[in-house]
Amino acid sequence: MLTLYHAPKTRSSRIIWLLEEIGEPYEIKIVGLRRRDGGAPDPANPHPHGKVPAIVHDGVPVYESAAICLYLSDAFPKADLGPRIGDKNRGPYLTWLAYYTGVMEPAFLSKALNFPPATSQTGWANADEVMKVVAGALDKGPYPLSDIFSTADILYGSSFILFGGSPLLPATPVLAAYCDRLKARPAWQRATAKDNG
Repeated sequence: MLTLYHAPKTRSSRIIWLLEEIGEPYEIKIVGLRRRDGGAPDPANPHPHGKVPAIVHDGVPVYESAAICLYLSDAFPKADLGPRIGDKNRGPYLTWLAYYTGVMEPAFLSKALNFPPATSQTGWANADEVMKVVAGALDKGPYPLSDIFSTADILYGSSFILFGGSPLLPATPVLAAYCDRLKARPAWQRATAKDNG
């Protein structure tokens, strides 16, 4: 059994997309998020901080987007959403997953809060520098892993689709084309319909 603990139109929406790409049965349980006032989290939510996404697969809880992406790509190899151990693309795949969580998200949070990172003391750079790295990869192929669509695209694409064209993430032809490719995927369309429903 595979269960997603979800709050509509949040980071967990990307996991619906991932589950639709996998094509195996799953259920969605809507949970409340921890309130901004620090109130108690929803007791039905297995995430220790009352956030989403979180999944439980055959009794095993997994939380945080990148961990869920890696776990599910390994758990369902027939979906071909992540290079296997021994594949030359495995290292770059893991790098893109870690870069998203450890570099890109903090960079954009710093930008949104107008809190420039001290690049010599933090593990991330500024958002413009990060986007040069991403754009450089997309200049070489349709996806960060060149011709391979992976769960890394679900992480990056879900954010770029949401924030693209905003002051946080100015539109570029490369980024717009990438988002259009991702939005054309039937799994993204099914996931969006489920999240909106």
